Amino acid sequence: MKPKILFLVHLAPPVHGAAALGGYVKDSVLINTYFNSKYINLATAGSLSDIGKWGLKKGIVILQLWYKVLQTLARGKFELCYMTINSSGAPWYKELVIVALLKLFRIPIVYHYHNKGVAQNANTGLKNFLYRFQFKNSKSIVGSPILYSDIKKFVPQSNVYYCPNGIPDLSLSTSVPNTVKKQSNTVNILFLSNLIQTKGVYVLLEACALLQKKSIAFNCIFIGGESDITAPLFNKQVEKLNLQSNVSYQGKKYGIEKQIAFSEADIFAFPTYYHNECFPLVILEAMQQALPVISTFEGGVPDFVEDTVSGFLVPQQNAKALADKLEVLILNPTLRTEMGLAGKKLYQEKYTVKIYENTIKEILTEALFKTKKINSFY
Repeated sequence: MKPKILFLVHLAPPVHGAAALGGYVKDSVLINTYFNSKYINLATAGSLSDIGKWGLKKGIVILQLWYKVLQTLARGKFELCYMTINSSGAPWYKELVIVALLKLFRIPIVYHYHNKGVAQNANTGLKNFLYRFQFKNSKSIVGSPILYSDIKKFVPQSNVYYCPNGIPDLSLSTSVPNTVKKQSNTVNILFLSNLIQTKGVYVLLEACALLQKKSIAFNCIFIGGESDITAPLFNKQVEKLNLQSNVSYQGKKYGIEKQIAFSEADIFAFPTYYHNECFPLVILEAMQQALPVISTFEGGVPDFVEDTVSGFLVPQQNAKALADKLEVLILNPTLRTEMGLAGKKLYQEKYTVKIYENTIKEILTEALFKTKKINSFY
């Protein structure tokens, strides 16, 4: 018989990296072939701005989630639980109740972290106690060795697995060629993420202002949902920096519209300093589309953006350093092509969704063996 696994994952909405990865696992033919899978959606926020907020309606949704997990555990005997837990904040407290239920039913747990913040959050005796309770007799998955330091205090190396993120090949679902760039003398810089200040939106705008002062021709396109930066706030900053002729905000784009945006871009810029940043999928999307990437030394980014090979890494919140690297790529089309192709090769070798699914399958199989809960059908 197939091992019975309970998957507690975050699914869209809202749309973010953890939700996308949860969807890849839920929809995986490979994982659902090897395991008898039961899925429960941990998401209780309807939008990005609702994450971490409390209210009567949210409280009712959370109570319903707790009851659903309790009911599921009472009705079925699971050999393992795979859980994409939050690292801190209100969502962490919400999910600690679920952890307590899993431990009550003696279900071994494999946590998969798509964010970070454990080390920073463990700043009181109570939080230290809660983390020790959470991690006791469990395994954890992180995206890269760089990210292990976040949970090192509570999790020995022997209980950690590494699983780089992966994404589907978008080029398979459209006729838009990802190697053909718009024929223009003006280089297109693309930022694609939710308009969150710590994703580097204002930093990139400042870098654009520096490029403009040097009379360097470029267009910078921002695509993504509004968050703590709204469209009016964004446009106000654009006007303040006198960037109306160089910068545009195009709102959200999905599917083929998003792929066209990638195909028309020449450089992907993502100067994030987001405190929860681990392994941003949008960078993988840019690498897949053969775009050179400029990002920062944040989270696990240095593990998959090879500085000076597939792009450049710059210090967080440093608009001048960002502008300097943008200038290098704008003025060197051959370098842009070489770096873009290097990133695409790296994506194909390490970061496809098939590789991601297979790694998850192997980790769960090993975890089952280690807990002596697996049958010999393999």
